[in-house]
This record gives sequence, C-alpha cells and structure tokens, in this order.
Amino acid sequence: MKINHRNTELTKKKLIKGFRLYAAIVLCFALFGSVTAFAAGDPLSTINNLSTFIFGLIRAVGLIVLGWGIVQVGLSFQSHDPSQRSNGFLTLAGGVVITFAKEILDLII
Repeated sequence: MKINHRNTELTKKKLIKGFRLYAAIVLCFALFGSVTAFAAGDPLSTINNLSTFIFGLIRAVGLIVLGWGIVQVGLSFQSHDPSQRSNGFLTLAGGVVITFAKEILDLII
C-alpha cells in the first residue's frame, strides 16, 4: 500500500490554516465581544443573594439524601436486615441535618 505524501502535506496545511482561523475568531470574541459587568449598588445584598442561592442548592441535596434515607429504611424493613436499617436511619438523619443546615446555623449564631 502506497502513501501519497502530497495529500498528507495538503491535509496538514489545511489543518494549520483552519486552526489559525479558529484562533483568530476566538481572539476577536475575547477582545471585542466582552461586556463589562458592574456590581449592584449594595454589595451586602449581592452577598445575601448568593448565600440564599447556595443554601437553596444545599437544601436540594439534603432533600435528595433524605429521600434516599427513607428508601433505605423501607427496604431494610422489607428484608429484615439490621445493618441496612441502621445505615438507612443514619442517612435519614444526615438528610435532615443537610436540609435544615441554614436554620441550624441561624440557631447557633
């Protein structure tokens, strides 16, 4: 089987030319397509909004863990497995703590 070196050279040249075009387009968007973002008037409200968002995500994860703990406890009662039951109750308790993390922190502070 013969390899045509002329075709491979043309392919390399096309790849280099294509990469240069791609790099030029990315550079143009990076330099001229950027928009300046200004902060809100009150930085404390921005921090509070971010805190609310993060605690909302933590609450969602806590609800998922809580649901998984309920499923594990239910399966442990069905299979009469004490170790699975204890793991289910620990997962259930962890889900409750994660779900109510913001309230627990507010009580501590």
